[in-house]
Amino acid sequence: MVKVYAVALAAGLLALAGWLVASALADANDRPALDPERRWGPWGRRVVGGAIGLGMAGLSAEYSPLGIEWPLALVLAVAGSGAAAWWAGYWSREA
Repeated sequence: MVKVYAVALAAGLLALAGWLVASALADANDRPALDPERRWGPWGRRVVGGAIGLGMAGLSAEYSPLGIEWPLALVLAVAGSGAAAWWAGYWSREA
């Protein structure tokens, strides 16, 4: 399962980096079609946050000094993914 968490974390971080670069290019070149916020909106942000949360929470649970078994580590990873997705979407709400 450690490999799954590592791939999820790497994919989430690459997606985050791509999101930032695309957003910067869209602003610098005045091309709103490149803006990922307009393309995917809050749900895209939640997916990226969820992938990063799954990887970080899963790796943290697997390498915990408490000796957590993999089923509980999976539950904690999914909970971390949900929390990160919620947090990423929290900032997109209407104020």
